[in-house]
Amino acid sequence: MEMNDEPHAYRIRTATPDEGPRIAELLHDFNTEFDTDTPGVEVLTRRLRTLLAGPSTFAVIGGEPAIGVALVTIRPNVWSDGPVALLDEMYVAPDERGGGIGGEILRVMVEACQRLGVAEIEINVDESDADTMRFYESHGFRGTDPATGERAFYYSRSL
Repeated sequence: MEMNDEPHAYRIRTATPDEGPRIAELLHDFNTEFDTDTPGVEVLTRRLRTLLAGPSTFAVIGGEPAIGVALVTIRPNVWSDGPVALLDEMYVAPDERGGGIGGEILRVMVEACQRLGVAEIEINVDESDADTMRFYESHGFRGTDPATGERAFYYSRSL
């Protein structure tokens, strides 16, 4: 995989529901790249159009056509005055990595969360994905509790 190390100017924006098909392609490519199950572009498109039209999901995309995406869901939280955002997915096409688009998408996503009054942004990262952890840490995120220094863990159960 070749990294793109030349700086580029990308158009970074909040996606509309009509951009669901391109976002679906990116998310499908993401799961395919990492050998993870995917319901396919058609199913993802249908879901994204519905979610992006509602108040609790937004996406930030970059490029024309989009070559990177951050998909975010927002939920209320009892521990803070503002909601909590979960960065559900972040993906940049392999040939476009290293050119700065991921950092720009993340920056715009954080700014959007600030405008929405979000109190905290959560991100789940696989333990083996050291590059991704470094990326998020370089943008101010941490995998430890700031008060105690304890590592944060994510648990899930499929139903």
